[in-house]
Amino acid sequence: MGLLLLPILIPFFAAVLALLWRNRRAQWVLALIGAGGLLASAIGILAVVARDGIQVIQVGDWPAPFGISFVADYLSAIMTVLGGIIAVAVVFFSRASVDRRRVRFGYYPLLLILMMGISGSFLTGDIFNLYVWFEVMLMASFVLVALGNERAQLEGAFKYVTINLISSAIFLTAVGLLYSITGTLNMAHLSIQLAEAQQPVLVTVVAIMFLIAFGIKVALFPFFFWLPASYPVAPVAITALFAGLLTKVGVYALIRVFTLLFTQEIDYTHNLLLVLSGLTMLTGVLGAASQNEFRRILSFHIISQIGYMVMGLALFTPLALAGAIFYIIHHIIVKANLFLISGVVHRLQGSYELKYLGGLYRSHFLLAVLFLIPAMSLAGIPPLSGFWAKFVLIRASFEVDQPVIAAVALVVSILTLFSMTKIWAEVFWKNRPETTPDTRLLTPGMWRQLIVPVAALATLTIAIGLLAEPVFDLSSRAASQLLAPEEYVSAVLGSVP
Repeated sequence: MGLLLLPILIPFFAAVLALLWRNRRAQWVLALIGAGGLLASAIGILAVVARDGIQVIQVGDWPAPFGISFVADYLSAIMTVLGGIIAVAVVFFSRASVDRRRVRFGYYPLLLILMMGISGSFLTGDIFNLYVWFEVMLMASFVLVALGNERAQLEGAFKYVTINLISSAIFLTAVGLLYSITGTLNMAHLSIQLAEAQQPVLVTVVAIMFLIAFGIKVALFPFFFWLPASYPVAPVAITALFAGLLTKVGVYALIRVFTLLFTQEIDYTHNLLLVLSGLTMLTGVLGAASQNEFRRILSFHIISQIGYMVMGLALFTPLALAGAIFYIIHHIIVKANLFLISGVVHRLQGSYELKYLGGLYRSHFLLAVLFLIPAMSLAGIPPLSGFWAKFVLIRASFEVDQPVIAAVALVVSILTLFSMTKIWAEVFWKNRPETTPDTRLLTPGMWRQLIVPVAALATLTIAIGLLAEPVFDLSSRAASQLLAPEEYVSAVLGSVP
């Protein structure tokens, strides 16, 4: 059905129109329409999947596994909806936060191309095309990081593109080896061929190559060092988009290949994932605790929270996978919102350094409340979304007799609360220091454009916490599909050989 292509085609055509229409406001309107169309089509896909099951389109009517397949199951549909939500929020926020020079050099078209790549990654049913969509994202994201031509941006962009090119090289090599083993690149067909492969050791080697390639992209331990060096240098709207979505594309890819393709040596691959998840959680949260710059604290917390998601995949039970998906839903909304709030603080007080900030609780009470909601959710305070996500994962770890990873998750949650209270105390509670950058006044229109997406995402965070049961039910359905890959294979190939 053509509906599956809309999350890719809508941002693409909006980007083309934005390139042709140089007016700043017109570009913003086109970007907002493109992001809104992406969100609407993604919601439509999720509704169809919920009603009719997994949806597949074979481009050009070439039958699988010979043609190009696009597939939407619960997981890919959920991820596409989340991508649309963050895209709308970031585009709306960008109107008051992105300068004219960056807009003139293609900020909005690049953002839309990035969203096209993200949607393509979620919906592709072909492992080589997953690589292609990753490269589309890399090209657009690299230019967005460097846009502005500032020294710190260029340095961060160089680190970002270098490590991601290494990841892409490993990814492409693994795809080539996979093709040599199976003779196919269609993921549904690969699921069958790998189960019957006569070279199990080579299959495990390829699985580890995919783990390394995607581990770099998600900043999994020990490949995390590039993220806090590159994310904080981009414009804050772009950093919010990266924080919310780019690393989660890597998590999605890990979940997809280690539930659909590489399930032959679970005792080895998934135990390795479990160890790496615990180290990722600890490394990220300790890095955050040592920082005193708003965006760098949040950047290290991206790393620690990735550990929770990989933990759910590693435990590999229905409850654990449901918890991982619930955690992704929660984290995308919360982390993007925290970066947007850091941008509002910067516009108000001219700095991201905690020592130069203060007094916002008294001068901007609404902003203080809107910060507390995602901050406490990230730390896992009930009844917000983060509490339920962590509760499910910790319960799942005890069900499979893994108390060590549960203890790590609890300790990391406490240290996350420490980091969030440090930001609260420094930015909102203490008096503002006398030696600070000049305060920046915002017009009412600019204030609305900055605060509306922040308030909307905070409301979503509360809603996910208060409506945890239906969100968990949706996550459980997605987990059930992942653990029963024959449904995916049958939908794509027409039958399970």
